[in-house]
Amino acid sequence: MPIKTTLLASSIIAILSLSTASAMAAPLQATTSADSSSELWPNAQYAANIPTIKQVLGYHLGERITTHSDMLRYFEALAKAAPDRIKLFDYGTTWEGRQLIYAAIAKPDTLAHLDQFSADMQQLADPRKTNKQQAQKLIKQLPSSVWLEHSVHGNEISSTDAAMMTAYHLLATQNDAMVDKIFANTVVFIDPLQNPDGRMRFINFYYQTVGLQPSSDRLSVEHNEPWPRGRSNHYLFDMNRDWLTITQPETAGRIKALLKYKPNIVVDLHEMQGDASYFFVPAADPINPHMSKTQIANNTLVGKNNAKYFDEFGFDYYTREVFDGFYPGYGDSWPTFYGASAATYEVASARGDHFKKTNGDILTFIDTVQKHFVASLATAETAADHREKLLTDFYQYQVDAIKAGKDDDERSFILPASDDLAGSHKLATLMAKHGVEVRQADKAFSACGKDYSAGAYVIDTAQPRGRFVKTLFTQQVDMDKPFLTEQERRRARKLHDEIYDVTAWSLPLMYNVDSYSCDDAIDVASHSVSADAPLQGKVVNPNAKVAYLVPWGDMASGRFLTAALRQGIRVKSADKAFTTGDNHNYPAGSLIVEVKANDADLAAQVQQIANDTGAQVTGVDSSWVIKGPNFGSENTVTMSAPNVAMAWDEPTSSLNAGNTRYVIEQQFNWPVTAIRSAQLASANLSDYQVLILPSGDYSQALGESGAANLKNWVKQGGVLITLDDATRYASTPKAGLIDVQQELAYRAESKDGAPSDKADKSDSSDDNRVAGSLIKSHDELISRIETPQELPDHVSGVLANVEVDQEHWLTAGVKPEVVSLVIGNDMFTPIKLASGKNVAWFSDEKHLLASGYMWQQNRKQLAYKPFLIYQPTGNGMVIGYTQDPTARGYLDGLNVMLMNTIFRAAAHATPLR
Repeated sequence: MPIKTTLLASSIIAILSLSTASAMAAPLQATTSADSSSELWPNAQYAANIPTIKQVLGYHLGERITTHSDMLRYFEALAKAAPDRIKLFDYGTTWEGRQLIYAAIAKPDTLAHLDQFSADMQQLADPRKTNKQQAQKLIKQLPSSVWLEHSVHGNEISSTDAAMMTAYHLLATQNDAMVDKIFANTVVFIDPLQNPDGRMRFINFYYQTVGLQPSSDRLSVEHNEPWPRGRSNHYLFDMNRDWLTITQPETAGRIKALLKYKPNIVVDLHEMQGDASYFFVPAADPINPHMSKTQIANNTLVGKNNAKYFDEFGFDYYTREVFDGFYPGYGDSWPTFYGASAATYEVASARGDHFKKTNGDILTFIDTVQKHFVASLATAETAADHREKLLTDFYQYQVDAIKAGKDDDERSFILPASDDLAGSHKLATLMAKHGVEVRQADKAFSACGKDYSAGAYVIDTAQPRGRFVKTLFTQQVDMDKPFLTEQERRRARKLHDEIYDVTAWSLPLMYNVDSYSCDDAIDVASHSVSADAPLQGKVVNPNAKVAYLVPWGDMASGRFLTAALRQGIRVKSADKAFTTGDNHNYPAGSLIVEVKANDADLAAQVQQIANDTGAQVTGVDSSWVIKGPNFGSENTVTMSAPNVAMAWDEPTSSLNAGNTRYVIEQQFNWPVTAIRSAQLASANLSDYQVLILPSGDYSQALGESGAANLKNWVKQGGVLITLDDATRYASTPKAGLIDVQQELAYRAESKDGAPSDKADKSDSSDDNRVAGSLIKSHDELISRIETPQELPDHVSGVLANVEVDQEHWLTAGVKPEVVSLVIGNDMFTPIKLASGKNVAWFSDEKHLLASGYMWQQNRKQLAYKPFLIYQPTGNGMVIGYTQDPTARGYLDGLNVMLMNTIFRAAAHATPLR
């Protein structure tokens, strides 16, 4: 439906339409006013039969930030006006129910046979089916393709409007050699809005706060979004980091579409801080070593053509800084591993209508739209100019990937049918979602001297997606040595390092599943694993007379527990491992569902839950136990159905809050009540058994009275769980919620004879003078200028090994060693036995680093420091994580531990009744 324009909005539009920016230098002298789309590309001639944005939406491009619904209306209008050259496709629905689309723009003959184009690209993508001669024939006739991704971060607003302008320009332009060339040689795919939920959050905020006229002052409320900002989606995920584990529906649909067409060039259009200019490829160092030199060279071709047009328009830009090509989980890096050349474009953001830069220039919304529009056309032209080269390079990428897999010492990766069936299954089906060929063994086999049972998953890297498998399954992907040498040099000089994001992402480590490699191909009868293959649940002895037992330790058993509790089934859990009379062993935490304690239809309920969750269930006709606690022992607890609350809003980290809520609600299938943080200071929390404080500094939001309120609630039987920075807050003297302390950086003692930090005062009457001293080396200079008490150096993100106490009920069913992401510089003293217990801690210095790059001093100091802390208080307890166990929703290997800290902890608390 059209927007109903209010009087205030009408005034704003009138004012906006008067704003102009200074004209650009020759030879393309364009104005950035919003009066007409044609001014964004000088001398363009547009056909009257293609509707303008003004004709469809009632405002000129740049006068308003286009909403999701208006974007849909405009693309639908274009598709109606030119159905032979543009088609729209749905690729999913957001959590909040908004439609996700992409558009394909091509010459009529290509568009009419788009499915054939897809089929031909699939042929070209597999040299095992398509030989070189056949590939050359395809390359002669196929168009190249470019995929333009817009607004994955909802408050990066300009690219969606640029997407509309790009589509309009391609369809409406007449007598233009550039556009004719693009249609002759290229299919242009446009994903106009990757994150509608976040964008609408931003737009609603912006137009609710803008005044009689928009302000350019960066202090103005319209330029300062409230929590959680529009960057993230409904579950507050940064979806540009979701490409590895595909947790969000927006990402899943997008990946499926990209795999269908495998476009040759993929560009992700972003915004950055307003005082910058424009960034495009080549990317900064480091570059992922599994990218090919050809891909990097093709990115340079893209960048050079962008630069040509930016020079003509007089746009500033930069390359090879800040935005690197190392992490494979971005929208601009994931496509490289099916053979595309992919890139990030970043434009300085007005974050609204206009923004005053520190140099006094006024940056307008239409400025940012125009730059993305120009870059998009330049990129499409590059795809057209180099059609044959891009397709040839794409085919050769697949050939090289298969050869590399055959020659590799780790040709095959094997996920055994281990105790964590759910984890292995999830990882195998995830790889299938990525377009990787995964097979499951139909019978037992041996490989490289190790025996595997039937059901093991096998991935051969001698396949087109082999490089992708290598970069996700290899334990360590190294940054290049010159880059690391430079980072160590910068660190020694007390300069910030240039590591942009996490340096580790090995999926087997993050999922905490066993993974083995072999240098041979695996020859065993097997079947292909599909992306939607269900995990098969099983109930042995479905008509049990006494109880149903569910081994604890994977997410299938976890989801069995939550499903049972939500259906009102009475469930017990053993604090210790036990062995039944028929010699079956069950780990600590295993679930016990007694027949007599539940309703008559229990057997049917158990069977249905097992089918739904993939849980492995065994019915027993006797409660006799030959080792460990009996079903009626005090070492078994009755599981409760806890009401779980979570702090929400400032000062929580929106990402941590959203990631944690997602994990609990969507992976655990358990509801969470979000409560504004400030309300926790005085709220009556007696209705809740568990309260989670996501990462954040709550000292101001809660104050001493809030901390006292939480303490009292815990003493009455509540379970308080603190994550990451919230544990730091909980450890402060004013909060006094957990008896640990944050550590400063460890400094080795000074050598004998080194000058004291407290130099003697001279005899001068000037109290600011001190006695002279000698500095004999650069190292001594550094030691003299260091702050005596400072925090450890910041770590960008590594995977670290964590050792787990196997004799505490809080870690029942958790493996002896798990892996955590470590980011930042928080390290804590171990809790004393008089106060509680360190139930998980980082490994020793030698074994601490599982993957990634970590400063040596941090590795030394972090060794044996606590990861999970338990402190009983009255009838309840405080449980502190010193790192974030739900980061990006991809640390599945910590989910059982997190479930324990919610459900087993609630069962062990003794709230007053």
